[in-house]
Amino acid sequence: MFKLSEIKELIKLLDQTSSVHELEIESEGMKLAIRKPDRPEAEGTVVQATPYVHPFTPSHQPQSPQQVHPVSEASAAPQPPASPAEGLLHKIVSPMVGTFYSSASPELPLFVKVGDRVTEKSTVCIIEAMKLMNELEAEIKGEIVSVLAENGQLVEYGQPLFLVKPE
Repeated sequence: MFKLSEIKELIKLLDQTSSVHELEIESEGMKLAIRKPDRPEAEGTVVQATPYVHPFTPSHQPQSPQQVHPVSEASAAPQPPASPAEGLLHKIVSPMVGTFYSSASPELPLFVKVGDRVTEKSTVCIIEAMKLMNELEAEIKGEIVSVLAENGQLVEYGQPLFLVKPE
């Protein structure tokens, strides 16, 4: 069952992002769908929670053309780097929608800053989502050359947060 506070937090996060217009979550036999209004004159966010039974049949086919199908990286069209130097850099991206924090608290030093060396296990930031603090690790050994997000900024899934020069 979804808690009202969790639903309110999801609505708040959805309203703060410009690229996500719809969210669907399935949990414990319930399905929660939150959608932004299609028209500017419509007000509020539509929330719908209904019991959901997962269709578990091998012959189940998608029933609507709006369903999202994952695209493998091999089939995705390659995009040229924005600059020659950027092609040599590794992007650390946000794994979720949430709030970016550059330190564990305002009194503590930053996890990383430009010029710092990181390892695969180095914590580079925290992403807060639904009151959960998620530490993000560098997952690559190298030097931080750019911090692309500001402390307290709302970030989106896949948004670049850091550029790292690999070693």
